[in-house]
Amino acid sequence: MIPLVETLRTYRRADLRSDLAAGITTAVMLVPQAMAYAMLAGLPAIVGLYASAVPLALYALLGSSRHLAVGPVAMVSLLVASGVGALAPAGSPEYIGYAIVLAGLVGVLQLAMGVLRAGFLVNFLSHPVVSGFTSAAALIIGFSQLTHLLGVELPRSHHIHSVAAAAFAAFDQIDLATVLIGVGSTAMLLALKRWRPRIPRALVAVVVGSVAVWGLGLEIATVGDVPGGFPVPAFPSLELAAVVDLLPIAITIALVAFMESISVAKAFARRDRYDIDANRELVGLGAANLGSALFGGYPVTGGFSRTAVNAQAGAKTSLASLITAVVVAATLVFLTPLFFYLPKAVLAAIIMTAVFGLIDLAEVRHLWRIKRSDLALLLLTFFATLSLGIEIGIATGIGASLLWFVVRSTRPHIAVIGVTPAGRFRNTARDPEARELDGVLIVRMDASFYYGNVSFLKDTLRRLAADRRGLRAVVLDASAINNLDSSADATLRDLAAQYRADGVELILARVKGPVMDVLERSGECDARFAESVAEAVATLSQRTGESIGDKREDLASPPPSGAKFRD
Repeated sequence: MIPLVETLRTYRRADLRSDLAAGITTAVMLVPQAMAYAMLAGLPAIVGLYASAVPLALYALLGSSRHLAVGPVAMVSLLVASGVGALAPAGSPEYIGYAIVLAGLVGVLQLAMGVLRAGFLVNFLSHPVVSGFTSAAALIIGFSQLTHLLGVELPRSHHIHSVAAAAFAAFDQIDLATVLIGVGSTAMLLALKRWRPRIPRALVAVVVGSVAVWGLGLEIATVGDVPGGFPVPAFPSLELAAVVDLLPIAITIALVAFMESISVAKAFARRDRYDIDANRELVGLGAANLGSALFGGYPVTGGFSRTAVNAQAGAKTSLASLITAVVVAATLVFLTPLFFYLPKAVLAAIIMTAVFGLIDLAEVRHLWRIKRSDLALLLLTFFATLSLGIEIGIATGIGASLLWFVVRSTRPHIAVIGVTPAGRFRNTARDPEARELDGVLIVRMDASFYYGNVSFLKDTLRRLAADRRGLRAVVLDASAINNLDSSADATLRDLAAQYRADGVELILARVKGPVMDVLERSGECDARFAESVAEAVATLSQRTGESIGDKREDLASPPPSGAKFRD
């Protein structure tokens, strides 16, 4: 029930030094990041720290990853701003209350999914959809920080052209000191990332920016007074109307946050050769979000940059995350007065440098080369997110990917098979040496056979048969058919009966066990069965007395040495 207990039972003292160093290093990065992401979510900076102590400790107790650093992230912060911003003004007490309730809803959903072993649901978020959504969200996040980088009040909108136009219109109101601090912080963060990647660049930017504001007496927007002390646990006030309004965004965050987290966790688990349990991850993340709601935070998940720092700093077990949580808690209790002079422009620079790396142009080039239908899904999600909003954008992407899956499954790949001079059965469209046999039509259907594609198979067979004179047999290679429903079973029987009435024999070759079970349970079928396509052809040859050569090799037999076939 609690993986950390087993970790501590077998803990090696030699790992303590590494875990301690990693825990402190990650905390140094987490503190400024958490404050910046809270600001992105439209919340006071202190709420980011509330969401970084107890949630991280709870995940360390219940999660299955040794390295995952849980806390506020840019994507979830943007989703919070999008969902809660429709219900209350950003930063207002009502807004904060809704964000806390949202964390509780996300926690309940993820915990329920974990208990019900519903981790498979994340598979509905295809990689092109996530990539398109992430790239669009990165642009929206970046443009949302212009108000803090320029020192002018700009409207919050997912329409980046509107934000850019408002910024241009307010050009004469730009605060030069704010711009210099923001640009200088951005340049510092990028330079440290390139030449000194091991230095906690976010902390350096925070310290330098705060000292500059204090030492030079700059009058720019800062974090200001941050209430100190550890938050007192309290249940958020639940209003049924608010829960109903927040439920769609809670479902979106629960799925998106889980996918981001599980992707990061698996990447580092592969590197260190241990397993990640998707359902255990849901339980851990659900508990973390419930803890965040209980202690005044907002929705959290695992972040890639912090997890990478945690791993690079030498984390060996999840004890490193517990140490990080303790350091964040100590910061809440003792160090919050140091944030008074922290410029919001520095936090905006931290956000922008983090999220612009999420714009995945390499994936666009990759999909253009290998799968343009997936590229279309990516672009659809990208432009839907930019034009319609965060929730509708990702819902559009998921809906389009599911629709495309249905379309592809109803129109599966069907290959016409011929014989090569070497006696191998190959797809005639891919192997120019393959020739069809006179009077025999051999086809292979590469999909499960179900009610959605029965008409497509019947129409395809009818069209192919019409083009071939003297047809006396149809051989259906069923090697790629993994499943057969009652509609498909009835279709096969209808085809067999129709062919027999026309003097054509139907032979089913290489039928898999589960498919054969359905056919046997449903009763007699007029079709014949063969262990292989070669056996079916040989049987036809013997029956008609016409020799078609020695075709004893099966479709599954390997090609000659050095040959390459894509069947």
